[in-house]
Amino acid sequence: MLWSGWGDPEKAVTLPPGVVTLLEQALGVQPAERPPVALSEVTLPPPKLDMAVSSELAMFVGPPNLHSHRDARIRHAAGRSTTDLLRLRAGDASGAPDAVVLPATHNETLGVLGACARRRVAVVPFGGGTSVVGGLAADRAGYSGLVAVDVRRMTGLVSLDAESLTATFQAGTPAVEAEELLAAKGFTLGHFPQSFQWARLGGFAATRSAGQASAGYGRFDEMVLALKVATPEGTIELGRGPSSAAGPDLRQLILGSEGAFGVITELTVRVHPAPERTLYQAWRFGSFAEGVAAVRELAQRGPLPTVLRLSDEAETGVDAGLHGHPAAGGCLVVAGYDGTSAGVEPFAAAGAAALAAAGGTRLDDAIGEGWAAGRFDAPYLRDALLDAGAIAETLETATSWSTLVALKEAVTAALTASLSAQGTPPLVMCHVSHVYPTGASLYFTVVAAARENAVAAWGAAKKAATDAIVDGGGTLTHHHGVGVEHRPWLEREIGPLGVEMLRAVKARLDPAGILNPGVLVP
Repeated sequence: MLWSGWGDPEKAVTLPPGVVTLLEQALGVQPAERPPVALSEVTLPPPKLDMAVSSELAMFVGPPNLHSHRDARIRHAAGRSTTDLLRLRAGDASGAPDAVVLPATHNETLGVLGACARRRVAVVPFGGGTSVVGGLAADRAGYSGLVAVDVRRMTGLVSLDAESLTATFQAGTPAVEAEELLAAKGFTLGHFPQSFQWARLGGFAATRSAGQASAGYGRFDEMVLALKVATPEGTIELGRGPSSAAGPDLRQLILGSEGAFGVITELTVRVHPAPERTLYQAWRFGSFAEGVAAVRELAQRGPLPTVLRLSDEAETGVDAGLHGHPAAGGCLVVAGYDGTSAGVEPFAAAGAAALAAAGGTRLDDAIGEGWAAGRFDAPYLRDALLDAGAIAETLETATSWSTLVALKEAVTAALTASLSAQGTPPLVMCHVSHVYPTGASLYFTVVAAARENAVAAWGAAKKAATDAIVDGGGTLTHHHGVGVEHRPWLEREIGPLGVEMLRAVKARLDPAGILNPGVLVP
């Protein structure tokens, strides 16, 4: 991954001159005063890891698998939020670990965590590095050092139970590799978040990830049947059978724990026969409220497509301008249908009938197919916007159907007011991309001019938006996680006693407090 941006440097995009001019005219975007620094110019904190500690860690993983050179430290210094990238582009890698440790087995991970606990070295579990909420921004104060435990060597399909439709993977397996291994045997996991090309399975579990096909396949936490976790206090193995009444489900303490309770090393997930065919449709609705009513009808009464997403007027207009389709002036719905060769067309026809009955106008299917072809490309566009002098960032929530439209309006207003007051009038776009019988997600994208204080400006805007989310009854996060950014509001969501429960679990599993300190637990 590009050290100061997203993904493969070979796939970087450049904004057309017309788009740059439009950004200048509509949002006041001006070319960046300074280009991003070169990798060689990045400032790193002096390493503080004692040689004796390094030697002990190398004993568990082998000397070639403990890295303390500049490149490794910089590439593990931050996640991929816009704030992270602005700081890296300015040459600030103050979050860099002192060293990167690469265990290959569960037992090696146990050894590393035990040594770090004894030596009071903070640990950041590191998968694909795609966190956008400060999930890798551990607090190093009071620790004798900070290391990233990178799980990239723990990869591969451990076993496949085709009869039970389950697969066991090592947690460091890249999502792309997992899909390839399953496809070779005729199966799919069906989990395709925007981070798909870079994230790893353990990270999906640790953050309660939700993929773009969640309507059909569910969230990742719903897919996980069993977990193996390394903690400073030993091993946790959870999950037997398809379901259980053996007390509270302790898997839920690990799912979404963001590395604060342990390092996931292995997981068993449900899989599905790979679809023989996928069809995409595109629809136009006159307003966001009309689109919400239509997708709610599908979520509650069916037929529910595998992929179902609704863009508001602003996002639809931008998409129409970029790709030349006729949905502008309304709201775009994309519906995708997975199935057998014989079954997918009746499935899609039933969905089409429901959307037409709800007032939708059918557009060219190529629009839906175009969305599918480019569904992992948006972060590359964000890099191009940063290059042009704009900031582009996302945030998300979920709420009930009865409050969805009002919450969307409140968050949009909060973002607009905050950034406009700082002299940076924004473009705020929103879509619904995960639906349930009782409610849905809201995913916001914000584009604005990057002023001199862009990090502070976005921080203020994110605070205003999060206050609006909490005040409006939404959840802090539907699938991005808590990290550092959302932690100040967590007590408002789970209550003081809930916070004490999290602290009690952490104290038992991580009494030295070395695992991702400052992340998740208030």
